[in-house]
Amino acid sequence: MKISIITVVYNGVSTIEDCIESVLLQTHNDIEYIVVDGCSDDGTQAVIGTYSNRIQTIISEPDAGIYDAMNKGLTVATGEYIAFLNADDFYYRPDSIEKMVTLLKKNNLEAAYADLLYVHRTNKNKISRYWQAGQYKGNNFLFGWMPPHPTFVAKRVCYERFGGFNLSLGSAADYELMLRFVHKNKIKIGYLNLPMVVMRTGGVSNQSTKNRLEANKNDRKAWAINGLRPYFFSLMLKPIRKIGQFLNIPQHISI
Repeated sequence: MKISIITVVYNGVSTIEDCIESVLLQTHNDIEYIVVDGCSDDGTQAVIGTYSNRIQTIISEPDAGIYDAMNKGLTVATGEYIAFLNADDFYYRPDSIEKMVTLLKKNNLEAAYADLLYVHRTNKNKISRYWQAGQYKGNNFLFGWMPPHPTFVAKRVCYERFGGFNLSLGSAADYELMLRFVHKNKIKIGYLNLPMVVMRTGGVSNQSTKNRLEANKNDRKAWAINGLRPYFFSLMLKPIRKIGQFLNIPQHISI
């Protein structure tokens, strides 16, 4: 089963090599790797170039932000399933994709997700947060739940049927896409109860209070543009759910 992994990057010279290496070390033997660079000018392109013979597609051109770059990756992806791994992130283990593919195949799933680890930006061995996503149930989104997007893997035909990222929603574009796929269109989804991706803090998804308030507006818009109505408390619960991620870090987890 071919899986396309898309990495988008802009001026990520300090982290892009860890990201690329973690993809190239994966034990799954049918990976199409796509890197979309927004014309970085900090040395990122040179790092990517050293791996050009092992990356199937490299796009380097201006874009309108991270989700526009992701959409560009979607247009060239040929795998049965598609995963995204941002330049600040890396796979937790060399068999992360292999374990995900096994779950997808065994259960004939349209999508799946796993757990997400957060680490200190300059010390990737220091775990600061553990997002244990938990099993999906049909109304989870109504109670502030969402899967960690960096671990979300979906069939390419889902993107063809339901569309890519909505650029008008800012950092809530990934939330809206998963809401559309999972809650609205009820694709068959599964959960890999293991950490799959490690994310450095300080990226676009690690928001300040001001940005979180703006994101909350876009979260509400995500429901509205899909013709959906959350409960009055649904989006208030979304940030509250994060509190436990800082407090409940399993002792056996290490980088």
